[in-house]
Amino acid sequence: MIGAVTEAVGSMRVRDVPEPREPVEGEVVVRPGAIGICGSDFHFFEGRLSEHAGGSGFPRIQGHEVGATVESVGPGSALSAGQMVALYPLTACGHCYPCRIGRMNVCVNFSLVGVHEDGGLQERLLIHEVQVFPIDVESPVLAALVEPVSIAMRAVHRARIGEGEQVVVLGAGPIGQALLVAAQDRGAEVLVVDPLADRLELAKELGAETVPWTTAEDVVGVAREWSPGGPQVAIDATGVQAAVEAAVDMVSSAGRMVQVGMSGDSIDLRLGSLTEKEIDVLGVACCGTGEFGEAVDLVERNADRLAHLVSHEFALSDAPEALEFAMHNPRDVMKVVIRNP
Repeated sequence: MIGAVTEAVGSMRVRDVPEPREPVEGEVVVRPGAIGICGSDFHFFEGRLSEHAGGSGFPRIQGHEVGATVESVGPGSALSAGQMVALYPLTACGHCYPCRIGRMNVCVNFSLVGVHEDGGLQERLLIHEVQVFPIDVESPVLAALVEPVSIAMRAVHRARIGEGEQVVVLGAGPIGQALLVAAQDRGAEVLVVDPLADRLELAKELGAETVPWTTAEDVVGVAREWSPGGPQVAIDATGVQAAVEAAVDMVSSAGRMVQVGMSGDSIDLRLGSLTEKEIDVLGVACCGTGEFGEAVDLVERNADRLAHLVSHEFALSDAPEALEFAMHNPRDVMKVVIRNP
C-alpha cells in the first residue's frame, strides 16, 4: 500500500509503506477516506514543533484529522466492518498530574496520531478501538471535520459559554468557524472578526454578526458597541499579537479570554488588563474523549453547515502538493482535505 511519508524537515514523499498487521483484541484496522490538513501539520513539516510536541519524529506519516471506514476488527469488538468513523488522535499516559486530575488532553507524556505515531495519510491504519468513534454522516470528509470541531468543543467548555452570552471570535478560519457553530449550539450570540471578506461572508451565512479586522483599537470599539461593557467571552483563533491584545482589551470585567490560536511567538500584554478586570485567561489544547464524542454529535447535527469549511480536495497520491498548496495559499484556503478513494 502507499502512504505519504514526511521523511525530514520540508520533505514529503508518496511511497510504499508496510501493511498493518491483523488487529488483536482492542484494535481496529481502518481505511482513511479523508484527511484534513491544518496549521499543526505545517509546523511539523517545517520542523517548528518542539521535541515535547513530537517535532523530532522523522520519518513520519502525518494526518490527525481522519474520517475513515472500518476494515477489520479484533476479537470482541463492538465495531463492524463498513462503519464510518472519526479518529480521536490522542493517547494519554494516565499517570501524570494532568491525567490524575482528569485533564488527560494535556498529558505530559501524550502521543498524537500523525505526530508521535503514524497517522492517516496512508491506505490503511491500525489503531486502538477506544480512539474510533462511529459517526452517522454520508462522507468521510465530514467525519474528518470532527477533530477540528473537537477543538472548538474544548474551547466552549473551557469558556463556560452559556445561553444568551455574547462571544467574539477573532479569526474566521476553520477553527474560528467551528467555534462559531459550537458557541451558537450553546445559545450564544457570536461576533466574528477577520480581515478576509470571503471568510466573514461564510461566518455571516452561518448566522454570525461580522466585522472586518482593521486595527485592534477599532475592533475593540466595535465589540464594545455590540456588547456594552464588553463581551462575556473573547476567543482568539489566530495566535497573532494584535488579535490577542484586542481579545484581552475588549472582554468584560469578570469575563473569559480563551486562547485557541497557536504560536511560538512571545506576546506583550498590559498586565493591568488582567488584574483590573479580574478576567480568566484560558488556554486550549486538544479535547478529551467526552468532548470528542460531543463533536461527533455536533457534526452529525450540522453536517450541511460544516461541509462548507472544505474548500479544496486532493488525492492521496498528491499529498505533498496538497500540503504545499495549503501552506502557500492561506488567503484562498479554508480547509484542504486529502482523499483516499
